[in-house]
Amino acid sequence: MPDTTTTLGSSRPDAVVDDATPASRYDVARARTQALAAPLSPEDATVQSMDDTSPSKWHLAHTTWFFEQFVLGMRDGYRVVHDDWDYLFNSYYNSVGPMHARPQRGLLTRPGLAQVLAYREEIDARMAQGFERGDFGDEALQRITLGLHHEQQHQELLLTDIKHAFSRNPLHPAYREDLEHVGGGMASSHPLRWITGSEGIVEIGAPAWPQHQAFAFDSETPRHRVLLHPHVLAHRPVSNAEYREFIDDGGYRNASLWMSEGWSRVQDEAWAHPLYWDDDCDREFTLGGQREFDPNAPVSHLSYYEADAFARWAGARLPTEAEWEHAAAALPVRGNFVESDALHPLAGEDCGGLQQMFGDVWEWTSSAYMPYPGFRTLPGALGEYNGKFMCGQWILRGGSCASPAGHLRASYRNFFHPPDRWQFSGLRLAKDLP
Repeated sequence: MPDTTTTLGSSRPDAVVDDATPASRYDVARARTQALAAPLSPEDATVQSMDDTSPSKWHLAHTTWFFEQFVLGMRDGYRVVHDDWDYLFNSYYNSVGPMHARPQRGLLTRPGLAQVLAYREEIDARMAQGFERGDFGDEALQRITLGLHHEQQHQELLLTDIKHAFSRNPLHPAYREDLEHVGGGMASSHPLRWITGSEGIVEIGAPAWPQHQAFAFDSETPRHRVLLHPHVLAHRPVSNAEYREFIDDGGYRNASLWMSEGWSRVQDEAWAHPLYWDDDCDREFTLGGQREFDPNAPVSHLSYYEADAFARWAGARLPTEAEWEHAAAALPVRGNFVESDALHPLAGEDCGGLQQMFGDVWEWTSSAYMPYPGFRTLPGALGEYNGKFMCGQWILRGGSCASPAGHLRASYRNFFHPPDRWQFSGLRLAKDLP
């Protein structure tokens, strides 16, 4: 590589405005979820294409159940809308009760999509009444804030999960036919440059919320000191064209480039290119259907194993999450997010300095998802949100073209298992300095 059809309203999500009213933030986030589901038929909304994904209908119901369970359900004498839906739409909160098996969510043909939408309408009406009456104290408002960030996570999952489902259809249907297709020539848009990172003792992480006003998940806390060694970061993510050079050079046939588990995946599952590329490596499946890929756009839908193998091939490595966060903390959170309505990674312009740190693709790091020194989970059932997953997963940073902009910050820690490929996951290179 060079080193230098349901009636849910509009499918275009509105941007979340900076509004001090919790009710307004709630309305905008909830409307966005339904807008993202608007292009889907009841059949689309029911399908589950693999164990790790969930049906769109389930996302719509689960995010609603969250507010009923953890906000409305706090009140004495509260009566749930459906007695047996706790079991169907609980995700992993064992302290709340038993749950339907995740790999079998696609078998839930009932309740139907119309019933799920009616459930959302009823819970939204109850929440509106609570806002109007001033029923929600500090604890409830904190849970609402957490619930809205939880809803934003599921907005991205709704898009990535339906993309995976549609990719398994031989007709390669588009989630939306009106998505713009941005192409380009085969040459790299601008040669890779290296930006010198900080070294020495620096601070990363977020102050604990809600003690501090700015929201952060518990896994982002506490703020703490780390030691950065001399290093450089690539000024942009790796492009499609650069990744194709890796393929053409036999990257998927060279065992010396791969982690042992990764090489086993390559052999067992016949990996030869990123998840949604065709075998000719010139077209890819997108939320707009099958299209010729833009060689200058960031490569996406890579596993950790593929990102790590590419970095080895390029004579580099993946950045640590501390290197990534400290560099990103000095930058504004701007980029190609879900509000851009591209729903696909786009090539960036070289404006000097680090580019595309936020949006386009989640960037794999070399850091395992582990607790920071002094980490404490949230109290009660919400303590199950993050902490219990700190085993066998790797950190990604920066957000993607399917992420809501208001959901992201430099300290945000996303995490997936090393083989996972269905997210908009790419990479940025790093190197050690002498």
